[in-house]
Amino acid sequence: MNTQPLIALLTDFGLADAYVGTMKGVILSICRSAHLVDLTHSIRPQNVRQAAYVLMTAFRHFPPDTVFLVVVDPGVGTERQPIAVETAHGVYVAPNNGVLSYVLPHLEVRRAVVLAEPRYQLPGPSMTFHGRDIFAPAAAHLAAGVPITALGPTLPELVKLDPPRLAIGSGAIEGEIIHIDHFGNVITSIGHLAWEGDDLILTPQFGAGSESVRVAAGDFRVSIGGRTISGVQPTYGRTAPGTLLALVGSAGQLEVGVNQGSAADTLGASLGDPVRVSFGE
Repeated sequence: MNTQPLIALLTDFGLADAYVGTMKGVILSICRSAHLVDLTHSIRPQNVRQAAYVLMTAFRHFPPDTVFLVVVDPGVGTERQPIAVETAHGVYVAPNNGVLSYVLPHLEVRRAVVLAEPRYQLPGPSMTFHGRDIFAPAAAHLAAGVPITALGPTLPELVKLDPPRLAIGSGAIEGEIIHIDHFGNVITSIGHLAWEGDDLILTPQFGAGSESVRVAAGDFRVSIGGRTISGVQPTYGRTAPGTLLALVGSAGQLEVGVNQGSAADTLGASLGDPVRVSFGE
């Protein structure tokens, strides 16, 4: 067992209240040696799809024995199940609401259980704070070396989200906004994109098959929020401050940003808004 196990926390709780700190207190009461990393607590409230995307972009940068504690749980207190999933790269503790939908296809899933064993929960779990009473204790016990099979019975089925829109046609790609970061960069479902010289290679990451498409970066025309942007830039600094631009972000997705500004504010963008790329016309 790792002498200082790692637990990464991802929630929509924010930091204005004591929810995150309370969960950490529960974890450390069970596994004092745990090292806690805040992946983020700024997921839009109840936005399971955004949480699923953020988790997918981050998991591979953590050690393979990390316990990921993911609490974005609009169904808390309902019949949705609290679960843990053991993979070849991390153990994931989360509600069974689809929040693991985007990360698990990248992993070898070894076993999954329902968190049903009272010994590994706080006494008398509340109906509204399973993060404190069920998920945090489960993550702590897993970090302390309790086998996942001790936490409950085998999970019969994982809930899966529909993938973000990504449709590739002749001369056009249709997508949507899946994340807006702290800087106001608008991140789309169009990816994974990789540079090869002056061309971009698109290998679909979401629901559009696996066949790659090559497009010259200068041929991209990105339509979003009533604006059209010509070309894809390698970085923000290739444009003047205040300029709206398209670029490939660090996660390989097509992004729209403003050099030293907010694309979300400039475009009035919201999660789920459509994005269209045309090329070759």
